[in-house]
Amino acid sequence: MRGRRLPARLKGWGGVGAMAIVCALVVACALLLPPALSHGDGTTGAGGPGGTRATARATQARADDGCPTPAMKQAPEKQTLSPSRADGKTIEAIKNRTGKRKLIVGVDQNSYRWGYRDPNSGGTGDLEGFDIDLVHRIAQDILGDADAVQFKAIPTDQRVPAIRSGRVDMVVRTMTINCDRLREVAFSAPYFRTGQQVLAPKSSKITGYDGSLAKKRICTAAGSTAHTQLVEDQKAKTLVSTADLRTTVPNQLDCLVRLQLGEVDAVVTDGALAASQAAQDPTVELKGKPFNTEYYGVAMKKDADDLVRRVNQVLVDFRKDTADGWQVSYDRWLSATLGKVSTTSKPPSPAEYLRTS
Repeated sequence: MRGRRLPARLKGWGGVGAMAIVCALVVACALLLPPALSHGDGTTGAGGPGGTRATARATQARADDGCPTPAMKQAPEKQTLSPSRADGKTIEAIKNRTGKRKLIVGVDQNSYRWGYRDPNSGGTGDLEGFDIDLVHRIAQDILGDADAVQFKAIPTDQRVPAIRSGRVDMVVRTMTINCDRLREVAFSAPYFRTGQQVLAPKSSKITGYDGSLAKKRICTAAGSTAHTQLVEDQKAKTLVSTADLRTTVPNQLDCLVRLQLGEVDAVVTDGALAASQAAQDPTVELKGKPFNTEYYGVAMKKDADDLVRRVNQVLVDFRKDTADGWQVSYDRWLSATLGKVSTTSKPPSPAEYLRTS
């Protein structure tokens, strides 16, 4: 597998010069895809009174809801198809493409130890990290070649549009499974567990996701679950009303730069990503504990049932593989930032597959 050829120990980021490289890459990423597609629910209201029209609107709303029942809302990560090794029309189309790099995958190139280009790699510029290991594993299973991948670096807020427009076959980019996204894309079973957390300077008086965020400027990535969570919590009055949520950026790493420049007081993002950002900058740290639980999944088109099932089979094998699977990849990339004990990061096992069609 590709992961075995990657260095087990990474060097530092190389100070200001490396950060300049990273910032340039962030700008490049933002230019790769067209503006986001509309995320409307597609409903058309006839307007005016009338029980029939109201019922029709309610039925359409339920149909467009990624989690139409309370049970689904409680556990969106279970809304996926059972594993299968069978090929279908989606996989056949991938296999029939010309050229070597047949599988097209949206990834990050700026998330340290998840999907990034190490500036100390000797000039090869290869993408590395936990998500990248998983992509190579999927390519190996489907195409028999771990390197048969065309990577496309995409910003956080372009993940769903990239899938829906067909620019990529899948996105493997620390993407949280939730009901809003299930309206527009299909997800695999979870491959990682995390939770939202606060990142701030060590010298800051911020103590976590609490009243210490009053009158603080908080940065989140546009289209991220962190931004959605904060907006909803502020409306529900579970987040202090004076917290300033106006700063949103295309990529998570942009928030770290804003924090370093003193333009914001804190960052809220997945704890797994926040830990990697703290590893890049010793002047910042995680504040408080995660305030929710979320799961990363591989995102694909809603009608790509055969690909969803195949990826779920790959994940079953990846978790079971003790020689070069999930735990080995965790130890290689994430143990330095998340700790040697991976218990809290492991996805549910066995996974549940409650989607039937």
